[in-house]
Amino acid sequence: MSAGSRRLIVEADGGSRGNPGPAGYGALVLDAASGEVLAERAEAIGRATNNVAEYRGLIAGLRAARELAPDATVRVRMDSKLVVEQMSGRWKIKHPDMRPLAAEAREIFPPGAVRYEWIPRAENGHADRLANEAMDAAKRGESWSPGNSTAQLAAPARSAGPAGDPAEPAEAAGSDERAGTAGATGTTEASTTAPPAAGWGADQGTATTFVLLRHGETALTPQKRFSGSGADPELSEAGRRQAAAAAAHLAARGTVQAVVTSPALRCRQTAGTVADALGLKPRIEDDLRETDFGAWEGLSFAEVRERHPEDLAAWLRSPKAEPTGGGESFAAVSRRTAVARDRMIARFAGRTVLVVSHVTPIKSLVRLALGAPPDALFRMELSAASLSAVAYYADGAASMRLFNDTAHLR
Repeated sequence: MSAGSRRLIVEADGGSRGNPGPAGYGALVLDAASGEVLAERAEAIGRATNNVAEYRGLIAGLRAARELAPDATVRVRMDSKLVVEQMSGRWKIKHPDMRPLAAEAREIFPPGAVRYEWIPRAENGHADRLANEAMDAAKRGESWSPGNSTAQLAAPARSAGPAGDPAEPAEAAGSDERAGTAGATGTTEASTTAPPAAGWGADQGTATTFVLLRHGETALTPQKRFSGSGADPELSEAGRRQAAAAAAHLAARGTVQAVVTSPALRCRQTAGTVADALGLKPRIEDDLRETDFGAWEGLSFAEVRERHPEDLAAWLRSPKAEPTGGGESFAAVSRRTAVARDRMIARFAGRTVLVVSHVTPIKSLVRLALGAPPDALFRMELSAASLSAVAYYADGAASMRLFNDTAHLR
């Protein structure tokens, strides 16, 4: 190759839902100097193994690069150790399905024009996303095309409301009796420093995405009663239907890789329904539990105002105030929710995680991601079994992707 030949980067990935099972690949070509994405390729390839899909992604990426610049020098970046080592000549190709694919890949560019580099899976998120979008589109009976890909619910990381689970005062937020009040989730050190805006600046790698699912209805939800960690109602019949609808929706998307839930029964029932549909096992995170509303548990907002007017007024003024009877302040909820967030980001780095929780923790996560003040919680409505999504990046930036989506319930 001449010294002036163009330098390109190919990133490729493939996947199989079953191995073998419904499979697809994704690939992109970047300009090595600027990092600009020059081409994207993705396709569902029917039933195949992961390795076959990865090779097909490599071939598609190399062909796209050749179309752009036949005399280019190419650096291939993949998280498949098998493909990288086999194409680099360090490992023998023993499987009969791999040999013709490797030979096809070698013929696209002249010898010496392509070199291979293994990268961690977290750095190959763009190609992985393309592969999953192609498989998702095929499942819906559609074809994938660049620029027409579906947004992630994530797809890729990770609330409070005065009324807790039934979204009681939370859903009354914005009414005259709440206008101008403070008091929601307290601030933490992490929430007082605004992170850089996601998407503005250097490549931040693959995000950790939280798909936030509020549990389905209980008997208390339609009555808008305080229902925190001091009570543990089960899902109502309507709540079970909502959980099933959320499960079907998320299973059809196929992007969730792990499920984490509050220890509350209503959350565990919701998470269990979704996890069964996804073939996953829920993990319990205690700090995702709802606020302890003390003596207010089971009461309506009007009943609390009548019985405990001074305590309620103080609670509305300050995030550090506690409900009557030694309940939990929103400042305390915010702190433990932030701790849970950080634990989950560390545990599930670069993955899409379904987080099943309650009004207060979910709104807290949203508020902290947006860098909004505590009283922002009174201006959010979070419906039962609704979906929200936040993506978290390695540099601390967060990107809000979705909020209070209930389309799957209709």
